[in-house]
Amino acid sequence: MKNITKYLLIFSLALLGFASQAQTKAEPWTESQLMQTKELADIINNPKAEKPLIINIGPQAVIKGSVDVGPGKEKDNIKKLEKMLSKENKNREVVLYCGCCPFDKCPNIRPAFSLIKEKGFAKAKLLDVPKNIKTNWIDPGYPVN
Repeated sequence: MKNITKYLLIFSLALLGFASQAQTKAEPWTESQLMQTKELADIINNPKAEKPLIINIGPQAVIKGSVDVGPGKEKDNIKKLEKMLSKENKNREVVLYCGCCPFDKCPNIRPAFSLIKEKGFAKAKLLDVPKNIKTNWIDPGYPVN
């Protein structure tokens, strides 16, 4: 009986270790690669500012001047994104955004941002949309299409 208890304890600890690893998995972006919504709105509103390539990887292109690729969770849309990026200078600033749901649960941003990193874009950014595009972009009155 002691051996069974010992093995169950070891097994339980191993499961806890795996669970904590899954919860702390690193995101494909760094904190410095997150762009605040106000910062992007200020760039769009400044006629003299150099504009980044703004790509929607969610259900709808809402941000003024953005290009719609479609949800990043779909493989066909990732292929469209890859094709679009193949025509761009890797030194151009590129901002990806979704806004379909709370940022931490978004199914679209991780595959798309992983691709842009894989393709070597030095100035890749992810728009920080912690809640959704309505709350974090439309409600503050930032520029829309």
